[in-house]
Amino acid sequence: MNTYITVQGDTWDMISFKVYGTSKYIGLLMENNYDLLDIFLFSAGIEVNVPELPEEEENDIPDWRK
Repeated sequence: MNTYITVQGDTWDMISFKVYGTSKYIGLLMENNYDLLDIFLFSAGIEVNVPELPEEEENDIPDWRK
């Protein structure tokens, strides 16, 4: 598992976008950072656990295009 160190003003969706390239993995980040769930707007220097994406979630190609 990797980590991300916040900068002043980060939010869950911003962190997801910075580490995964999309904001759709907010839930995955939150599931792996229960101790930070009460934070909406992060201050600088907070360590956020960043899990690897599950294989099935990395592939957004519809079945008919495979």
